[in-house]
Amino acid sequence: VQLQASGGGLVRAGGSLNLSCAASGSDFSIDIMGWYRQPPGKQRELVAGITETGRTNFGDSVKGRFTISRDNAKNTAYLQMNSLRPEDTAKYYCRIYGKYQGNSMDYWGKGTQVTVSS
Repeated sequence: VQLQASGGGLVRAGGSLNLSCAASGSDFSIDIMGWYRQPPGKQRELVAGITETGRTNFGDSVKGRFTISRDNAKNTAYLQMNSLRPEDTAKYYCRIYGKYQGNSMDYWGKGTQVTVSS
């Protein structure tokens, strides 16, 4: 199973970005798709997650500004980031939990950089 994240870039404070994470391959199913981020010099933290049935959860610092959605037919999750702040600057990673060939899987994507200028 491969993950391809896209949509990162440079944006001014107050702006928006939309990230996408697409999973490809065969013999797999995804229960949860999530986004994490790692600011420079800090630990990786949860940004948002979404289950196959659409239940979501968010990190406290992004509640009310970010939304997450998912297209199960395309095995793709989207992270809409609004009202971006300089402190949102980080490398954003996609993560999926599910099953691959009947066994549990937990995969990380390579990450996409988001930089918010003040």
